Amino acid sequence: MTPDTAFPPTRDAGLARLRDFLPKAAGDYTRGRNYDLPEQGHPHVSQLSPYLRHRLVTEAEVLDAVLGRYSLKSAEKFVQEVYWRTYWKGWLERRPSVWMAYKGGLSQALDRLHVESGLRAEWEAACKGETGIDGFDAWARELVSTGYMHNHARMWFASIWIFTLRLPWELGADFFLRHLLDGDAASNTLSWRWVAGLQTQGKNYAARASNISKYTEGRHRPVHQLASDPAPLMGPPHPPADDAPVTPTLDRNAPWVLVLTEDDLSPGFVLDQMANPPLATAILDGAAARSPLTVAPHVTDWTSAALDSTCARYADRLGPVTPAPEDLGAWARGAGAAQIVMPYTPEGPARDLLRARLADSDLPLVPVLRDHDAAAWPHAKAGFFKFKEKIPALIARRQGLSLAS
Repeated sequence: MTPDTAFPPTRDAGLARLRDFLPKAAGDYTRGRNYDLPEQGHPHVSQLSPYLRHRLVTEAEVLDAVLGRYSLKSAEKFVQEVYWRTYWKGWLERRPSVWMAYKGGLSQALDRLHVESGLRAEWEAACKGETGIDGFDAWARELVSTGYMHNHARMWFASIWIFTLRLPWELGADFFLRHLLDGDAASNTLSWRWVAGLQTQGKNYAARASNISKYTEGRHRPVHQLASDPAPLMGPPHPPADDAPVTPTLDRNAPWVLVLTEDDLSPGFVLDQMANPPLATAILDGAAARSPLTVAPHVTDWTSAALDSTCARYADRLGPVTPAPEDLGAWARGAGAAQIVMPYTPEGPARDLLRARLADSDLPLVPVLRDHDAAAWPHAKAGFFKFKEKIPALIARRQGLSLAS
């Protein structure tokens, strides 16, 4: 099954997947979420990540659907997983230098591949799934062919990459970004750092053969193949957290243009705030910029199709649509705009492109935050467990807003 047939790149497909998952979101998910069962179609997890990553379906919609059916206590594990994504984004948004450090580390690791033939051979074997390590090779091949990997398998894979194969973690994070349909700067970078022991500093994640055997139901048993009790990687302390972002002043009546990136493909919440439709819309696709290397065609094709489906969905509200030009400011001026408005684009490849293409612009840029992020990101100050304590209040606030509307 190809990525496009397993995960059709449309909002309707994401909503259908959410509806199919709802009966499993409580007890079945809690009991079975750690089992990696690709032959059975990963039956215990939602596989909503490609849709959430691009916000074809939003976190708020998923939470509303799940908590409209179950109590928070019953669906607690799944709700926490949704908020992990929110937490990672908020944590990185407040520490953008960590994304820049990852890119710098990746550049150095790629340079090493040109001069260290042994490292290059080991890296290529890992990417091709030709290491001989039971489980690892199957996960590599699954990722390359489907664009998906179960979350528990991602943890095992990253641990083996870092501690058994002793490959630079940045090359592993890049391998994921090049192939995952849900490849996301925050979730991917910080999860690899967490496995390595750089995120929760001094505490790493070690893959165990017994754990892999249990949660693959004996399909993989890498006995005597894995590093035993590896030490965490060492790194600099975390930078201090910046203030959580807020939406700048938005002039509802001033003429405007819209910029859409693949980071938020449900722009109705922006369009609904404006008195008039945009004069024009520019589409900024950052999928190919997720890596200095070639990003897998199934990723770039999927993202492009998802953007196209969004433009079709909002065709009567976007005005003339064009690929984003190199100078977005000049384009916006030419359209007669007094401001550039867009759904908030967090740290990552699309944000990097946006900075470059707005470098010479003197027009106000108004990135509009979703309420979900605006409420949660101020709490992404330390570790997830402190953040987790805020989830009931965040849910209550969300439910209160829904009732008020």
